[in-house]
Amino acid sequence: MLYELRIYHMHPGRMEAIHRRFNDHSMKLLAKHGMKVLDFWENADGENKLYYVVEHRDRPARDKSWADFVADPAWQEVKRLSELDGPIVERVETIFMNRVPYSPVKS
Repeated sequence: MLYELRIYHMHPGRMEAIHRRFNDHSMKLLAKHGMKVLDFWENADGENKLYYVVEHRDRPARDKSWADFVADPAWQEVKRLSELDGPIVERVETIFMNRVPYSPVKS
């Protein structure tokens, strides 16, 4: 398995908008395109960041899932509508990870 840590650097004041977008729409669309989201976190020190981890079979599966997600007209409309009051995410940082054999969590 391949794990993708995504760090969303949010525009000021837009954290609630990203929570609504994930809760109301994005989670279903990610699942539709074969992506399994494992967990979410907010920055504990008050920085405007949202963190989440997605599990993929491998890098080609990851790349296909994201390409299909971004091209999905439903996602494009959700993004458009959710950003009527301005952009939500300033930039996305992505880190790819492999689980180590001694991890207490087993795949």
